[in-house]
Amino acid sequence: MTRSATQSRSAWPAIAARTGLALLGGYAFTYAFTAAFARLLPADPVDAVTTASLLSFVVYLLFILWAYAATSLRRVLTGVGVAIPLAIIGFWPQLMEVLG
Repeated sequence: MTRSATQSRSAWPAIAARTGLALLGGYAFTYAFTAAFARLLPADPVDAVTTASLLSFVVYLLFILWAYAATSLRRVLTGVGVAIPLAIIGFWPQLMEVLG
């Protein structure tokens, strides 16, 4: 077997991981970003949600492109991890209702 055939086979797990993180992690990031942006935008609630929802399509596209362009898989995981603080910001009132 040639060296190039071996290298292409070993690349498939990394491609599958990036694809999964791009699709599922990008969705989680975009969902959290949209909620946080709609909450922090100084506008009428209806206008803030509409603006954040329209922007979410661009954010999701950019996250998917970035997931493949990132130099390492660890950076993509860090990007997905940023969704946690964004979700806390975006869903703070609902979180307070559940907790107390």
